[in-house]
Amino acid sequence: MTNDAPLRSRFQEILKSVVRAYIETGEPVGSRFVAKLRKDALSAASVRNVMADLADEGYLEQPHTSAGRIPTEKAFRFYVRSLNANRVAHHEAERLRQEFSDLHTVEARVERSSQLLMELTSNVGIAAAIPALAQELDQIELVPLADRRVLIVVATRDRMVRNRVVVLDEPVTPDLLASIRNYVNRNFSGWQLGAARRELLRRTLEERALFDAVLRQLQLLYRKGLLDADMSPEVHMEGASNLLGLDLHLTREKMRDLLRALEEKKRLMELLDRFLEQPAGELEVHVGLQLAHPAMKDLALIGMTVRMASGLPAKVAVLGPMRMHYERVMGAVLQTSRALESARF
Repeated sequence: MTNDAPLRSRFQEILKSVVRAYIETGEPVGSRFVAKLRKDALSAASVRNVMADLADEGYLEQPHTSAGRIPTEKAFRFYVRSLNANRVAHHEAERLRQEFSDLHTVEARVERSSQLLMELTSNVGIAAAIPALAQELDQIELVPLADRRVLIVVATRDRMVRNRVVVLDEPVTPDLLASIRNYVNRNFSGWQLGAARRELLRRTLEERALFDAVLRQLQLLYRKGLLDADMSPEVHMEGASNLLGLDLHLTREKMRDLLRALEEKKRLMELLDRFLEQPAGELEVHVGLQLAHPAMKDLALIGMTVRMASGLPAKVAVLGPMRMHYERVMGAVLQTSRALESARF
């Protein structure tokens, strides 16, 4: 075999047997054990020769001279390409759909997605909804606070709520804030946020706006970010403590660094964006995540991008050891994604 040559049928079968055995036991796999699994009469010596060739090609490695072989990252990548997601039982799929139907906000559904993935796989469940200017405005609320501050609350029709506090250059009466709120809700409810902001800018730049108190204050609020809703993603992660029980060959300091990185919303989104790049609906499996963080060398990520019923994009994923039950995790991610995607408000 050459480095890039496809594996022959027998080599593929033996490599898959080694990977499956290692996933189940976590121990180096010997040629005698693999020979016993086979239905043909291939001897342990013949299996040993194949395993030696697989080691030469970078698919297997031997931790100790007298030990069996363990699969490398390259072997796991080959293995997952041959898999299909396990189907979740019908009653379980129905349960997942009901879970989301009982929740009435994007935030609640995203959080429950991460919890479900953790419960179904005993790994780390991650879910994120990604706000966009294509979201449709439901209504705004303007709440006067002390010291010329105003709380701006923006609710979109997919039931996401974002708020921010701005400081105005001059005091504004509660009645004037109410008039501005009513103007925006009356004129722009149902508009996409991006389009509403553009139209607001056009109107406030018209000369007649300077002679209308409401539009004049509206211009000031626009400059402070009215309808400039917080576009940061809604990110949830559950089960990080499950990583503590894995043999990742990390020092205590490096494990602490890894857990600290996973606690940061920005780092989680970088992880999802880096490895989940395919169009919505395509399941992705990535083995070896050292490009995201050195301590993730022995981890794998299984996830996909979905488009929720509201049109809002979301990403769901499971982070776990390279030695995981891939079919089961793939099935959990697929079914959770479909349930999240199909849930209506």
